Amino acid sequence: MGSMQEARTINLTMDLCLRIGEMLLSSGAGAADVTATMQSVARHLGLRNPVIDVTFTSLSMGYSISSEEAPLALFRQVVQRDIDYEDLTSVDGLVRDVLDDEVDLMEARAVIARIASSGHHRRRWLVTAGYGVMCAGVALMLGGNAAVMAVATTAAVLIDRLQLVMSRRRLPFFYQQIAGAAVATLLAVGAAALEGSVDPSQAITANIIMLLSGIGFMGALQDCLTGYYVTGGARMIEALLATSGIIAGVSGGLAVADIAGVSIGRLEPGSTSLIGLSLMALGAAVSAAAFAFSAYSPKRVMLPIALIAGAAMVISQVVETSGFGRTWSVGLAAFFIGLVSFSVSTMVRVPPLVIVVSAIVPMLPGLSIYRGLSLLGDDGDSAGGILALVTAASVAIALAAGVILGEYVAQPLRREARRLERRLSGPRLVGPFRARTNR
Repeated sequence: MGSMQEARTINLTMDLCLRIGEMLLSSGAGAADVTATMQSVARHLGLRNPVIDVTFTSLSMGYSISSEEAPLALFRQVVQRDIDYEDLTSVDGLVRDVLDDEVDLMEARAVIARIASSGHHRRRWLVTAGYGVMCAGVALMLGGNAAVMAVATTAAVLIDRLQLVMSRRRLPFFYQQIAGAAVATLLAVGAAALEGSVDPSQAITANIIMLLSGIGFMGALQDCLTGYYVTGGARMIEALLATSGIIAGVSGGLAVADIAGVSIGRLEPGSTSLIGLSLMALGAAVSAAAFAFSAYSPKRVMLPIALIAGAAMVISQVVETSGFGRTWSVGLAAFFIGLVSFSVSTMVRVPPLVIVVSAIVPMLPGLSIYRGLSLLGDDGDSAGGILALVTAASVAIALAAGVILGEYVAQPLRREARRLERRLSGPRLVGPFRARTNR
């Protein structure tokens, strides 16, 4: 009887770990983070050295009580992947509670079931409005006027509604990206034909960045860097397909514009004067916070994300104008984001992923993609178009690599701060010098 009870407890523990891992993986967490979280929970609840395997679409966990008994093995399929930072934050909080012994096994199972089955307090139309504000912020960052911001906002609302309908009909994400990019391009072309003050290139670029924000570049590169090549390769293929959908939709819309005789033009970066840089920082802050809002992030994290994104945009522009080029500038800005987000996430009690993904959204390579497609449309500059698309890929890699390197540097600095605290003695001017923990 005792052996049966032990097997039942082990089974429930493994099921809890798999449910936690499933929600983390489906929300964009890297395979290394998912594996480490599952191992921490399993070890804390009494399972030593479980066998955990994480791939792009499934999770498995095995445990052997002894060499004389048959091992236990459980599996779960990841059937849905979506950016949902409310669930991600809730699961992260549950894991902390389990490790702090604030909830036991059965309470944790009840909490994870409630998180998985409950909806959101934020209404869906507010999410759509958030995407509209996000594209307006990107348009402002690109130097667009009020008309451009209005077109970008309208297109964002239409794209979100269209993709929502398509997802409910279970159409693949690739086709959703094609449809969204085509809607953005055709709407911008139509607005340019009716109103001469609308720069369609700015509106299209703003909506390209919106479409890019839903692609998991961060998790894909993190899996590749941490040795999870199967999961990283699958995520990379998904990201490439989604990006290809954007390229197909935009190029189709540009072909329609060419047939209709509407001049699109090529977007050049805005002024980096003090006033221009201030507007770029403001646009970046607005777009990053709006994306976080649309991804169901907690309200307490909006202001820190806006401040970090604005500062990162200033760093990127200053470095680029100093002669380092686009790739190095966004890489250093992403390093700054990864470095500060580790500490900020502790203060606002969210996973660092929530901050870093939202803060890099304004620097996604929508401009390079649009420029590449425009140049490819010119008969004499195909080489320039290919170069621009290659630049877009290098910017995406630089963003992800910079953020991950910042996280690697931030963690040992945090440990050294705790060691310094233990060595300090004597009077302290204001309160105890105490490094905050993840608890």
